[in-house]
Amino acid sequence: MKKSSSVASDMGSVSSTATDSPEYRSYRVRKSKTIGMINWTHVFTTYIPHMTVIGIGVLIALICKQVVTELVDTNGQPLSPFSPQTLITIVSAIHGLVMRQVDSILSLRKEALFSPAVETCFLVLVIMAIILKMDNPTYLLSFATFKAPQEWKVSHEQIIEMMKNYKCFDDEPDKAPFTQESLDFMARLLARSGTGQSTAWPPGIVQTLEGKRPDRSIDGSRKEAEIILFDIVENALKKAKLEPKDIDVLVINCSLFSPTPSLCAAVITKFQMRPDIFSYNLSGMGCGASLLALDLAKNMLQRRKFGGRALVVSTEIITPNLYTGNERAFLLQNTLFRCGGAAMVISNKWMDGSRAWFKLLHTIRVQNNSEDGYQCVFECEDSEGYRGVRLSKEIVKVAGKTMEKNLTMLGPLVLPWSEQAKVAFSIVKKIFGKKVLGKKFGVYVPDFKRGVDHFCIHAGGRAVIDGIEKNMKLEKYHTEPSRMALLNYGNTSSSSIWYELEYIMEEQKNNPLRKGDRVLQVAFGSGFKCTSGVWLRL
Repeated sequence: MKKSSSVASDMGSVSSTATDSPEYRSYRVRKSKTIGMINWTHVFTTYIPHMTVIGIGVLIALICKQVVTELVDTNGQPLSPFSPQTLITIVSAIHGLVMRQVDSILSLRKEALFSPAVETCFLVLVIMAIILKMDNPTYLLSFATFKAPQEWKVSHEQIIEMMKNYKCFDDEPDKAPFTQESLDFMARLLARSGTGQSTAWPPGIVQTLEGKRPDRSIDGSRKEAEIILFDIVENALKKAKLEPKDIDVLVINCSLFSPTPSLCAAVITKFQMRPDIFSYNLSGMGCGASLLALDLAKNMLQRRKFGGRALVVSTEIITPNLYTGNERAFLLQNTLFRCGGAAMVISNKWMDGSRAWFKLLHTIRVQNNSEDGYQCVFECEDSEGYRGVRLSKEIVKVAGKTMEKNLTMLGPLVLPWSEQAKVAFSIVKKIFGKKVLGKKFGVYVPDFKRGVDHFCIHAGGRAVIDGIEKNMKLEKYHTEPSRMALLNYGNTSSSSIWYELEYIMEEQKNNPLRKGDRVLQVAFGSGFKCTSGVWLRL
């Protein structure tokens, strides 16, 4: 993922800022504390599938050794190696030994036919199988993000030019919908947005730069959707080394574009997936829908007796959703959102763990049920009747409260006991401090850097990233993936967190991804909701 060279002089290098800034603080943890923070249960269960295969091999070897030893002792002479007769003799002896052991168990005899080593190995395998069944892991086999063709990419200046050229009124074909005041306002928003000078818009809107009328038709919208979806699905399956018929569950989330037939139907038909595939199309879930879709796919896989594989696709379609009015509460969507998408292949087949990229540890979702939360991201019509998404001034406060509840639920799952104890002590001090000492005490904000190595914060805008960085006391390199995804791709809605994870895996140098690292993804969505997921790098 390369930085846009045209904005390098304005934005500067985030990587260099992270290391050269006087505010930068090197974050180090002593080795003893690092070991203490490891969740050994997850480490153990991650490698149980490999240990089980080895254990089965050891069990078979021990049984064969016992049988061969007994045959040699009985016959008084060694067996001929690699002889078909020898193999038949050993197999027959093993079969007889197993049947006698079964008969011994059913008859409640105390006689032990197998050696203590064989019985101990068998008992260990049974225990490992029980633990593996209880763990029910979910693995990320691969993911792919959409890389728009060069003809889709435009600069800030070209975006404003598109708005000037946007002719959408049939009764006044030469009249642009936006006033000069609205164009100036959008230009100011673009300058402060943190988006770069080479982000993607759909061809139906980009063609206005050539003097053509915009294409907001259903065919134009489907064209954008199919180009994005088919590209990322093909690449994700290729990376996972799977065929379309290997997919058991398909979940696609797209908030604002929900055609009939569904986007799921388009993907199933294009790739000729199985007719018995379980498919689900989610809409209206906003920018936090990717982890919701992934959680749905995970739950569907867990219902399958022998496990399975799921394909989760996250995108947003821009073509039919450009706001053409002049109310400022609606204009932000025209300057922030860009084309993008991501497809993820997950599996709960335990044998897939050996080739998986990540293991899913936790998913947490919090739904705000207040009226302010419901109204803060709201699709409706403005006073002139133009449809768009209205963003409320309360969105920052609502997002902060919802994220606080989400992290409160997530904290006990990822934070070491030392951080949890500090939170509990601060709550007690707050409750009794005022009564006993007459002082007010705040609640301790836990240091999530103690339990998480990398952060993928939804690239909802520069102000969102700045606020989370400050409140969670993150370092510059922790928010670097979010800033670079916003710079290079803009806000791609629910797929943003996957562009950030891709940056961590392929580009980030000052906080490289290592095996055993934990990655936290956090995203917000209309409704209002906050979703989070924690991944373990395998």
